[in-house]
Amino acid sequence: MTGLREEKKRRTRQALIEAALTLFDEQGYDGTTVAEISARAKVSPATFFNYFATKEDVVFADQHLYDEVVDGVFAAAKPDAQVAELVTRTVHALATAEAWSFPLDHPLTEVRTRLLAAVPALRAGYLLRNAVVGDRWAEKLYETCKPQLDRVEAAALTGAVLGALEAALRQLPDGSSATEVVLATVDRVVYGFLPRKKG
Repeated sequence: MTGLREEKKRRTRQALIEAALTLFDEQGYDGTTVAEISARAKVSPATFFNYFATKEDVVFADQHLYDEVVDGVFAAAKPDAQVAELVTRTVHALATAEAWSFPLDHPLTEVRTRLLAAVPALRAGYLLRNAVVGDRWAEKLYETCKPQLDRVEAAALTGAVLGALEAALRQLPDGSSATEVVLATVDRVVYGFLPRKKG
């Protein structure tokens, strides 16, 4: 019974996220109400508030997963792990994790990316949350890879990667794979934009 109850909660939560992002795309973030989201998801507004406190919280529904994925990568890291390897492995894990509400290449993930860039309130919330993710990632990178790099270098590297990924996703060409772009972007940031010498 517990398993069925949890699955029902998962489906309801997913339906609310899908309904919200679809409506935000159709009629704008500010033009969409909680009542409309609830109706699209076929639940009551009271049910909506059992899962999310505000419309903004729906957009950031997966925020907790960043810590979980990053923690998982570093928990599995070998003592002699190299910086470049850990950074690229972390981004790969984030890009391909199955726990996200939608895969990176899903149309509603693209909608979310556009919202974060265009809606001032969401933009502010994203920058704050992204800074927290970056600080946590940088600290784990430093603690795992010292003395390969110091705290400043760890912060600079993770900040550069997060900034590059955000910029790349905003400029994603039509028809291209967001996952492929993300993985190529982190490789460029870590190893440089110039061709690597062979041998």
